[in-house]
Amino acid sequence: MADAQVQTPQGDIRAAIEVPDGTGPWPGVVVLHDALGLGEDIRGIARRVADAGYLAIAPDLYSRGGALRCTRTVFRDLIRHEGRTVDDILAARDHLAAREDCTGKIAVAGFCLGGGFALIASPKGFEAAAPFYPSLPSSFEKVIDGACPIVASFGSRDPININGEQKLRKGLDARGIEHDLKTYGGAGHGFANKLAGQPFARVVGFGYNEQATEDAWSRVFAFFGTHLS
Repeated sequence: MADAQVQTPQGDIRAAIEVPDGTGPWPGVVVLHDALGLGEDIRGIARRVADAGYLAIAPDLYSRGGALRCTRTVFRDLIRHEGRTVDDILAARDHLAAREDCTGKIAVAGFCLGGGFALIASPKGFEAAAPFYPSLPSSFEKVIDGACPIVASFGSRDPININGEQKLRKGLDARGIEHDLKTYGGAGHGFANKLAGQPFARVVGFGYNEQATEDAWSRVFAFFGTHLS
């Protein structure tokens, strides 16, 4: 793993980069963290993406002062569907695209907060988007006009995304956007994130679920294989 500085319209931000074994060039994936920021869990996910044959970059959307100082700005941008955070995500994509070991075909994947931004970014020059339990305070339909193909994963016990699959499917079907959506029975919000406090989290509809995680990633990588090859 290597950390990099990504140039954005409002100054540099930090990002973690994971490179596959072997010789490139490889397609890329921008990995967007949840509300807890760029921690070991997201870094591990970036490594999983690289092990599957994709050049991965995980930008730190809290680079300008940490979670306490940046949360308001990031969530404001999530609600507005635009702003500095979206610019940072696109800058991370451009950073990958400029590398000699990248093919230029790039997807975006995100979790919770990052899943919401993955949907917001889906019409903005990506080959595919993989939101996991995307958190958006407003309708999915407001952000998916012109979206790239989408592979999304939800949990049936997610208190934040009640009927999320059905709502997103309706919007994608209406627009003729290719998609692969699935809701995992018994899984909650954050089912693909290994975070602290798991026993309590499961009680309130959160928590890691290995079976759902493995199936979701198998779908995501199959989808990426189709759209980024």
